[in-house]
Amino acid sequence: MKVRWGILSTAKIGLTKVIPAMQRSGLGVVTALASRSINRARDAAQEAGIPKAYGSYEELLSDPDIDAIYNPLPNHLHVSWSLKALEAGKHVLCEKPIAMDAAEAEQLRDAAERFPNLKIMEAFMYRLHPQWVKAKELVKNGSIGKLQTVHSFFCYNNTDPANIRNIADIGGGGLMDIGCYCISLSRFIFDAEPAQVLGTMEFDPKSGTDILTSGMLQFQNGSGTFTCATQLHPYQRVNIFGDAGRVEIEIPFNAPPDKPTQLWLHDEGGTHTISFDVCDQYTIQADAFARAVLENTPVPTSLADAVANMKVIDAIRKSSSEKSWVTP
Repeated sequence: MKVRWGILSTAKIGLTKVIPAMQRSGLGVVTALASRSINRARDAAQEAGIPKAYGSYEELLSDPDIDAIYNPLPNHLHVSWSLKALEAGKHVLCEKPIAMDAAEAEQLRDAAERFPNLKIMEAFMYRLHPQWVKAKELVKNGSIGKLQTVHSFFCYNNTDPANIRNIADIGGGGLMDIGCYCISLSRFIFDAEPAQVLGTMEFDPKSGTDILTSGMLQFQNGSGTFTCATQLHPYQRVNIFGDAGRVEIEIPFNAPPDKPTQLWLHDEGGTHTISFDVCDQYTIQADAFARAVLENTPVPTSLADAVANMKVIDAIRKSSSEKSWVTP
């Protein structure tokens, strides 16, 4: 059996990255795509080789031949349409961040409890890439000694006022779009929640979105620091520091699906390159989610984790506003 996917919207990330990856999945098949415009849906479906096209999201949700929904809608629509999908009896893979704030994420979590037979997951695909599996293994087995601090940097340059990432009211801005990764990975590596956070944010005077955000997450046994930006020269890198070594991940977030990736283990013996075969983290994510559906097992990343990530995002915002440490 395979999971039959329906795609909500013709979002660029879906058309260019996620849908092609899902179509290479061994455990799923993309059956339908919906847009608010039937012509747009038909054009996109034809180009992507998807059999069915719908001119509304409601029509797709009512299709009995759809098992699961991928939701790449703008951030302000994540919770509402994920809820509608659950109510229609569909499993849900929703793009990050799961919600506009922690309260909204909790609303989704609580509502999902009414559907114990349905799976729902926030699409932090990076965690499933072999390079991150290895990075966590190196930390856990003591290859860098005692974990001390994690530093991440993620930025791009996008000044298009029409781009959803630059529209504040619908959840745009660097913290929501890419800072969520930086927060997620620190929590992932420490396998804990920060006791307090400190944040600083700079905003674009026209769009009102944050264009440069830095934060510090203070854990019981270390710290995580990050900077994310939307109007800088593109760059990304993660360094995980222990008292006896360091793990450096070259392309931590949008690892290319058609090229090998690598990380470096720096220790007293020098620098060791660890390479990974070509793979698509979106295909890995699709298979992992489908396996949870088909075998009725927990999804790799729980909604509780999604709520916890949103609480830290909220705390970074509050800290920047109040210019003080904040407890998530």
